[in-house]
Amino acid sequence: MYVFSFEKLEVWQNSREFVLTIYKLTNNFPSSEIYAITSQIKRSSSSIATNIAEGTSRNTNKDKAHFLTISYSSATETLNHLIISKDLDYITEEEYLFCREKLEKICNQINSLKKYYLSQG
Repeated sequence: MYVFSFEKLEVWQNSREFVLTIYKLTNNFPSSEIYAITSQIKRSSSSIATNIAEGTSRNTNKDKAHFLTISYSSATETLNHLIISKDLDYITEEEYLFCREKLEKICNQINSLKKYYLSQG
């Protein structure tokens, strides 16, 4: 089976794992939130990995870096949803800190990869 270039990236692998964490975490959210924060945090977390994957198929490093910017923005959106979820007591402090730590690592990896692409011209 052919392995696409994005599948080899540690940042994509970590982002994929993070999406699974979010999906499991939101299983405990109130059913009244299914079309609100539950849907929003699932979409924004999924967008992190999706934009990393999509960016790798672009022809120029500038385009690749652009999709990493979008991915980073989705990560900060996800962090916002996590903060609100904690404020609403939908997640515990421990769950919040666990997810935040994962997100911070992913953000650092995104920034490193973006800097690499931009340095390559």
